[in-house]
Amino acid sequence: MYRLLRAPFRPVTYSRWLHLCVPVLVLAIWMFVVPEWPWGPLLLVLPFGLVPWVRLAEGLQAQFLLTPHDRGSAEGAISLASSAHWGDRWRTVLWLATRMVVAIGAVGATVWMPAMTVELIATALGHSLDPDPLAPYIPESRWLAALLAPFPLVVLMAVVVVLGELVTAAATWLLGPSAAERLSALEERTEQLLERTRIARELHDSIGHALTVAVVQAGAARAAGDPAFTDRALCAIEETGRAALEDLERVLGVLRESGQPPSQRPTLAEADRLLESARASGSEVDAQLTGPLATLPGPVTREGYRILQEALTNVLRHCGPVPVRVRVEMAEDRLDLEVTNALPERPGMTIGGGSGLRGIRERAALLGGEAETGLYEGGWRVRARLPLERIR
Repeated sequence: MYRLLRAPFRPVTYSRWLHLCVPVLVLAIWMFVVPEWPWGPLLLVLPFGLVPWVRLAEGLQAQFLLTPHDRGSAEGAISLASSAHWGDRWRTVLWLATRMVVAIGAVGATVWMPAMTVELIATALGHSLDPDPLAPYIPESRWLAALLAPFPLVVLMAVVVVLGELVTAAATWLLGPSAAERLSALEERTEQLLERTRIARELHDSIGHALTVAVVQAGAARAAGDPAFTDRALCAIEETGRAALEDLERVLGVLRESGQPPSQRPTLAEADRLLESARASGSEVDAQLTGPLATLPGPVTREGYRILQEALTNVLRHCGPVPVRVRVEMAEDRLDLEVTNALPERPGMTIGGGSGLRGIRERAALLGGEAETGLYEGGWRVRARLPLERIR
């Protein structure tokens, strides 16, 4: 009852009413031409449901008038796509038939209910219409006619609301996304979420590394009091900051859908700049890179670079300038990457956890590999194994 009382004040009530009345325009024109065959329009319109683009046209109209809250949404309850399979075509045919039948009931109520109200008002005023097809349904008492005058309009509004809900439910069922369309939308949504996660990891690794190096270098330069060391620290900060700005510009370009292709992301062939950045921060880096790293598959070399970057960033951030051992080896079927560092004796120092280590494991898992992080021989080790066979 509350919904019925609200119906006259809801715009969707009238947009659904319009949607109900549109098919009868075809019927009205047909009745002027061939009045002895009133069901002709139904048989004439139904075959159009087999045309693929009719589903798109009906979906646009239904979404615009029946579910305006989903207007323009590709993920709404009503599909905005042409028929891709015969199942979609036959559902469109059934929708056209349902829409025509429901429309006839809505337009019948739209015509006869106001006419009955006019007749009741005329009777209450002591007049009668001529001709008067509704005379058998009109009470002779003037006061009773006056009392019943608003009732047909209430019935009309109830019919419009009920039929509007009915046709909306039918549209959701018959014009709704098919299983293939739902799967496609789910895959697209998953790709978007994965891309956002990748961008978040890129920002975390690149900007986090640059800030960590800058903080460590600035602190070391201030403590050293050596102009030559300060000059080298400032150069390292400048170089790291410039690289971080390039990465930030690339990621922002991706967000603007005009970014550089993935092939231009840093690779393990550029690992020297990470090692030099760590050395410039005061760490003693023992690095050994084995194998033709320049021939690595794109996904492996790019993710390997980010894993190495995050591992070195964690060393500088949590341990400071401690000795670091880096081993990168390209075997026949996999890439082995290992970063080991000593742990300083700091009271209250926390080990493990954090989004950086989780990001390392996620990067390895996406390529079908594995990553291990934890204590090793009195220090801390990050080891990743990335397969090559399934990537080539």
